[in-house]
Amino acid sequence: MPDTPRNRMKAIGKLGERQVSIWRRKPMGAMMPESGEALARTLSWPHLVALGIGAIVGTGILTLIGVGADRAGPAVLVSFAIAGAICACAALCYAEMASAIPASGSAYTYSYAVLGEVIAWIVGWSLILEYSLVVSTVAVGWSGYAVGALRWFGLDLPPALANGPALGGVINLPAIVIIALVAGLLMLGTRESARVNTALVVLKLATLALFVAVALPAFDPANLHPFTPYGYGSVAGAGGVKFGVMGAAAIIFFAFYGFDAISTAAEETKRPDRDLAIGIVGSMLACTLIYLVVAAAAVGAVPFARFSNSAEPLALILRELGRGGVATIVGLAAAIALPTVLLAFLYGQSRIFLVMARDGFLPHGLARVSKRGTPVRITLVTAILVAVIAGLVPLDVIASLANAGTLCAFVAVAACVLVSRRRDPEMRRPFRTPAAWLIAPLAIGGCLYLFTSLQVVTQVAFFAWNAIGLAVYFLYARNRARV
Repeated sequence: MPDTPRNRMKAIGKLGERQVSIWRRKPMGAMMPESGEALARTLSWPHLVALGIGAIVGTGILTLIGVGADRAGPAVLVSFAIAGAICACAALCYAEMASAIPASGSAYTYSYAVLGEVIAWIVGWSLILEYSLVVSTVAVGWSGYAVGALRWFGLDLPPALANGPALGGVINLPAIVIIALVAGLLMLGTRESARVNTALVVLKLATLALFVAVALPAFDPANLHPFTPYGYGSVAGAGGVKFGVMGAAAIIFFAFYGFDAISTAAEETKRPDRDLAIGIVGSMLACTLIYLVVAAAAVGAVPFARFSNSAEPLALILRELGRGGVATIVGLAAAIALPTVLLAFLYGQSRIFLVMARDGFLPHGLARVSKRGTPVRITLVTAILVAVIAGLVPLDVIASLANAGTLCAFVAVAACVLVSRRRDPEMRRPFRTPAAWLIAPLAIGGCLYLFTSLQVVTQVAFFAWNAIGLAVYFLYARNRARV
């Protein structure tokens, strides 16, 4: 067999297939796709920043500011800052790994290359939990907005088509429709999806700017007292809910993640060495600033107890200020822009599934891409999976369970930075995490602390999900892996 790069890659692959250790690592040279599986490079850093903001700014700030205020009071501002700081540390670690390994798959891919197969499987399995829950819950949440909007136009959707079986209906049709539309856009092309996403992100930011412009002039310092009614720690309350600044930070964390979806776009980025770091870090910094401004305007305009239990806290605050018309505009604009979250997370989930299919953990035929360079097959399969969940299962916004999967991925990526720095100090790193031996441990420690601040039932559910995942790995996936 001639000594060509492709034949050497095949030899590496055969060697990997003979290794059966659960700690085997995927060679760096095998990260890039084979012919017929490569994705089209159509994205630049503005697209990536918009993708990150579209994923991060969504149901989190629109709903969780009320949940956070209920648990921390006005000190929810500190909770936002803590969650943002932990995510910023994780984002810097993601930026280093994404620029060093510019392949799809995000934390799953980095773990496979650095930490070993079984860790990569656990991370990938946890990401399936995160992305599936986020996409499904956002779709169901959007369905509620859509049903209300239809009523404004004199159209009343029958309850049988607006709710799943457990809620007395037959199927949640709007949730399925929005997933189908977003999936269709993704299958049309990545560039086209990015353009639509950018336009909706601008609308979303304009909506939040409108809220701040109306609420901030009503800022009253008296609304900030007492600032920490439940303390700074994480204190257990009724029903297993944890109060205090850290208890709120653990749930508000849901409002920050989404930048990890940018790392799944590595293969479709024109200049991954530069653009991935700009997209990840830039979107994270922008969203942290946006959240702090919006949170300050909210808790300063109205006493936190008046909006803490609301499903639409920003609109309620505007109505409390006598601006019902603006509240309607904010609610409608939020409903229109909310699909950016679906687009970003459905995009990320399909790319993670794509890489797992390449690695043999899913049927390899799903890794094929269309002539336009988009993974049509895996996007379709992903959309069907999520649509079934959203259409038939009654999902509350159980942010904490999705958080558990994300925390697992963040810990793994930070660990990848430390292990690769020690094992491969000469490894090419176009972006280097500043003060890595401080930032990465802070990301790991912060994520582990946030995990302990989650409800016990969430922690149990997370470990149960991964116990099932390990059973699937040892009974099915391990012997099918194509290293």
